[in-house]
Amino acid sequence: MFAGYSGVAMMAAVSGFMASRYSLSPEPFYVGIGIAMVGMLLSLIVKDTEQHLKTQVQDHGSAMPDRPLSSREIFRLTSWKDPTLSSASFSGLSTNLKDGMAWGLFPLYFSTVGLSVSEIGAIVAIYPAAWGFFQLFTGALSDKIGRKKLVTYGMWVQAFSLWFLLVVNHFSLWVLGAIFLGLGTAMVYPTLQAVIGDVASPNWRASSMGVYRFWRDSGYAFGALAAGVIADVVGVTWSIGIVALFPFLAGVYSHVRMDETLKKP
Repeated sequence: MFAGYSGVAMMAAVSGFMASRYSLSPEPFYVGIGIAMVGMLLSLIVKDTEQHLKTQVQDHGSAMPDRPLSSREIFRLTSWKDPTLSSASFSGLSTNLKDGMAWGLFPLYFSTVGLSVSEIGAIVAIYPAAWGFFQLFTGALSDKIGRKKLVTYGMWVQAFSLWFLLVVNHFSLWVLGAIFLGLGTAMVYPTLQAVIGDVASPNWRASSMGVYRFWRDSGYAFGALAAGVIADVVGVTWSIGIVALFPFLAGVYSHVRMDETLKKP
């Protein structure tokens, strides 16, 4: 995940540079096409993990059922029936809902306060750079102190970082806010996937992860749509502030419903 989101940061900086040097279209899209082609080629050499999964099935101990579950049962468990899995799904959705808003409204917001294209590109790049960097430590930290604290406080850090970005009025403080936004996201991103791995049996873990990813990645679409509608009604600033309520509420939800899933030795 560090590599993935470091790549997001790098390409945000590169695309910002290309947009300021050339134009918004089509030059930045050429880079995206090239990266997609490289990814397709790399997918041909990935090794299968079937044998590793068989070993996990033999060794796994969990309160959740080890028997094969139907797709409907897994969807219900992960979406709302199981308190811990549903908390992870809501937190994932809220995190990416915030991102869907950020990618759309951050450039608009920062342009209204007078920042240049290169300065906006820097802030937009710093956020995923911090996100990717801090994941080097937050995933390992969750193996030591547990999952629930990082998820709960990570969601709150995201919310308060967004509100902080709205109340300050200096480039260095906006950079600081972007760093804290990345920290909050890094606190939850690897940890939420660890929660799914802790709770779900290896027999249906991938299916549960798929449901979680469905809700998590749907957040991009929900965030972009909701932020756009709200921005049309009350303006960009209010839209960012209102969307920040979702990660805050997800933190409250996780604090109340999520169980600690890290097994103590």
